[in-house]
Amino acid sequence: MLNIKKAILFILLIYSSQSFGQIIGLQQILQAIERNNLSLKAFENQIKSKDAKVEGGGAWMAPMLGVGTFMSPYPGQELMSENDKGALMISAEQDIPNPAKIKARKDYLKTQSLTPFYGKTERFNELRATARQFYFDLLIAYKKDKFQKENLRIMRTMKKLADIRYPYNQGNLGQIFKAEGKTYEAENMLLMTEGEIRSKKIALNSLMNRNPTAVLEIDTTYSVDFNPVANLDTIYFAETRSDVLHMQHDIHAMETNIKQVRQEAKPDFKIRFDHMSSYSAMMPRQFTVMGMLSIPIAPWASKGYKSEINSMRYEVTAMQQQKQAMLTEMYGMAKSMENDIITMQKQISNYEKKILPALDKNLKVSMLSYQENKADLNTVIDGWETANMAQINYLEQLRKYYKMIVDYEKTIER
Repeated sequence: MLNIKKAILFILLIYSSQSFGQIIGLQQILQAIERNNLSLKAFENQIKSKDAKVEGGGAWMAPMLGVGTFMSPYPGQELMSENDKGALMISAEQDIPNPAKIKARKDYLKTQSLTPFYGKTERFNELRATARQFYFDLLIAYKKDKFQKENLRIMRTMKKLADIRYPYNQGNLGQIFKAEGKTYEAENMLLMTEGEIRSKKIALNSLMNRNPTAVLEIDTTYSVDFNPVANLDTIYFAETRSDVLHMQHDIHAMETNIKQVRQEAKPDFKIRFDHMSSYSAMMPRQFTVMGMLSIPIAPWASKGYKSEINSMRYEVTAMQQQKQAMLTEMYGMAKSMENDIITMQKQISNYEKKILPALDKNLKVSMLSYQENKADLNTVIDGWETANMAQINYLEQLRKYYKMIVDYEKTIER
């Protein structure tokens, strides 16, 4: 009998763990997104792809081999001697790039391998903000759920009291139907909120690359706090924002490319070897060895790389100006956000400490008056609707407040 009880208890524990799941905090969700999100994994493969290109950055051109005839007369020509038969020729040719060009090309390819790294950081900042928004929306939905359940309980209680009083001519049939309609409205609102909770959980699971319908329980006691950066300035953004760092990297990559193009002024080399075996037995075998040097500083050749260097210099200047404009804009936007959030904090505090408690007291007083037969049901319903509307307004302001914090955290990339 004892073993049966233990088995039943064990099954209940398993079912309970599957039904309710483990409570996952916001930080755990962000870590899971960074670790498992498929769009971030794609950037990892792009980084490996760029690194693979660096390994081949020092490659030379493939050697050229050739075979043919050398100084052979056309068919039908009269030969003066056996020496005029020509020769079989075998050629080998190899381009030898300038070592400085190889080094410059490899340096440029190394800068390119960092591009997807910064792209991944930018993408994670977006995903982090989205996850925060979903998490905060869930916190609000749970608050709404709590409000609505209590409102539904109150209206059901009032409906029952009205049903009890009606046979004794202490109630109005119209008021009873009105209370019944408000009860159904409250049930509908509760259904909508429950659907919203499920939808946000599916979205969070998808961001973590989990089964969308997997059990997910968040920490409903999580406190959303606003912590502005103490000494916010453009230097902070220059050192923190991934898109600014990405632009700075692009500037560095452009400067590295300028160095690479500048190496075009240096010569390249080529070596060629030709071997000739004469068709005449009287002629000896012969060879030719030739070394060649390019002259890129020739005026008709230097125009190309010089104009490209000038073009990239202007591009670098433009990017630096864009970066400075971004920093100034970000700083102004962040300071404006701080001001708006502080203002919204005061409004939220007024709702929590003054408006909602006062309307809750008004509702309780009207309910007590109704129970003592000093007021009718319409008075209770009016107080109930007023409290409901205030709760809706409060939750909407709270949603805006949380959205401001999400946007601020995304702006300062924290």
